[in-house]
Amino acid sequence: MGFTLEGPVLEGALVRLEPLGHHHAPGLAEAAEENRDSYGFTSVPDREGVGAYIDAQLGRAADGLLAPYAQVAVATGRVVGHTSFWDPRRWRSGAGLCAIEIGFTWLAASAQGTGVNTEAKYLLFRHAFESWEVARVDLKTDARNARSRAAIASVGATFEGVLRNWSRSWAPGEEDRLRDSAVFSVIAEEWPERRTALERRLAARRSG
Repeated sequence: MGFTLEGPVLEGALVRLEPLGHHHAPGLAEAAEENRDSYGFTSVPDREGVGAYIDAQLGRAADGLLAPYAQVAVATGRVVGHTSFWDPRRWRSGAGLCAIEIGFTWLAASAQGTGVNTEAKYLLFRHAFESWEVARVDLKTDARNARSRAAIASVGATFEGVLRNWSRSWAPGEEDRLRDSAVFSVIAEEWPERRTALERRLAARRSG
């Protein structure tokens, strides 16, 4: 039986990851219109572009390429960003996944540094490794994006190197150009240790 890429609701103490739909559009628009200074290398729609952004993500989902999520703050019920599973790689048998990427991630300025990103990555890692039993989870970012690179490293992903001219650039003025991508990963053998570290970090934040 073939594998279908569908992400279920994933809920933690800080964030709930809900499969993306058009009902998230008003919340995504509000989140995207906060301070945008940190989005220099990231694809984040403006208010007018949210509908097309959701259409594009749902189109990729229909093609089996992506499982998009709205990130929703548990305490307030507000949509605070977007993330996704994408670029699934299947075993030769087609029965399941050998690897998946976490990408298309952004957060409203007010949600950055609050623990939401850490818990969202924990939920996505846990589902990928423990439900889908993948061997590897990838994360990539523009090699120039020091903030994103630090955030990825902070959740326990290992930096593997830079792939030159690897993927589309989202930087303003660089349409139709390729960027250098910094590549990170967590592999299945590392997950138990990474899980423990992330759980301790999240527990410390809740108790603090």
